[in-house]
Amino acid sequence: MNIDEVMRLLPHRPPFLMVDRVIEIDPEGNHIVCVKNVSINEPHFQGHFPGFPIMPGVLQLEAIAQVAGILLFVKEKQAGKPSYFMAANDVKWRKPVRPGDTLVIDVRLTKHRGTMGKARGVCSVNGETVSEAEVTFMMAKD
Repeated sequence: MNIDEVMRLLPHRPPFLMVDRVIEIDPEGNHIVCVKNVSINEPHFQGHFPGFPIMPGVLQLEAIAQVAGILLFVKEKQAGKPSYFMAANDVKWRKPVRPGDTLVIDVRLTKHRGTMGKARGVCSVNGETVSEAEVTFMMAKD
């Protein structure tokens, strides 16, 4: 799935869109792998931190939530509706993410009931885990 298809599913837009491409979705819609290309042009790098730019951990957490939202959209066939990030548990940041890195976001749906879901996400760079979390989210109702 390219960026145009991602933007048809997610209501987020740059600079807050944290997914550039979907590279894998399992047939049951319980597992997804996406990519975020981290660029020095992103506005948060101006202040986080001058001389040593790193991607804020909360944006990695947001990336996990957005990818989980794509899974819920695919399962429920409700593209374009916002999904609300409701909770984060067991969040760990392990290594800094720098401009030029390719962030791979791997998310597995662990619970799903109607418009609500829980997922476990892991972000990695070059095969090394940089962050991980369990997220709870809900799709907006009509």
